[in-house]
Formats: sequence, C-alpha cells, structure tokens
Amino acid sequence: MHLKTDFDGHPIAFDLTGGEKGDAPHFPILLGLGPEVEPRAAIGDKGYASKANRRAARDRGIILVIPHKANEKDKPAFFARTLYKGRARIEQAVGKIKRFKRVALRCEKARRNFASFVALSAGFILINSVHTA
Repeated sequence: MHLKTDFDGHPIAFDLTGGEKGDAPHFPILLGLGPEVEPRAAIGDKGYASKANRRAARDRGIILVIPHKANEKDKPAFFARTLYKGRARIEQAVGKIKRFKRVALRCEKARRNFASFVALSAGFILINSVHTA
C-alpha cells in the first residue's frame, strides 16, 4: 500500500501494488494521486530512493526528502533530517489504517474489495480527525 498524507498525517490518497513490486517505480504515480494540490515536499523511505524519482520531483519543483541508499554514489553532504522526522506521521497513518482488522489481515483478496476497505478505513480516520464532539 502506497499512502499519500498531508503533513498532519491525514490520508489523502493511496494506491495498491503487489507485494513483489518495488516502491521506487511507483513514486511518480503516487505524486500525481489525490486532489489537485501540488506538494511542496515529498517524504519517503529508502524504498523510493532512485535517480529517476529525484529527477521527477525536481522537475515538478518538489523538495524530495528521501535518504540515500548506502551503496549510492555521489551522495550530497546535506540531508534535511528535520523534515524527515515528519515521516513518522505517515507511518502512524499507515498504522491507523491497519488497526482495521480486515485491512491488517488482508481478509479481502480481490484488489477492488481490499481497496474499498482501505478507503473506508481512511474515511473513518478523516471523520474522526474532524469530529471533536
């Protein structure tokens, strides 16, 4: 599951791929998902690290905060650690979605059905974040 959140950790959009698929090729698709709001920064883990993803983010004017892999050549000296700490909110959003048993256990095997339950759980999380009474 590839999840796009705002900086507060509220789910905006998601996409599903197979467990055997890599994360890096899916990054440009993930940037285009969701509402018509251009992100200013994209934070991700090392699974999304690639030169093509860095170039795609740079072409769209997005600050990319993805750590470089250990075997990567020509690593820059600077890394935005303060922004990268915000990735915890993304991981927490994934954790909130996985609190729903049917999502965590992958009870639904069909992609469409599983995506429906992920969308439903993301909707419940958004409603819970807005509802204060």
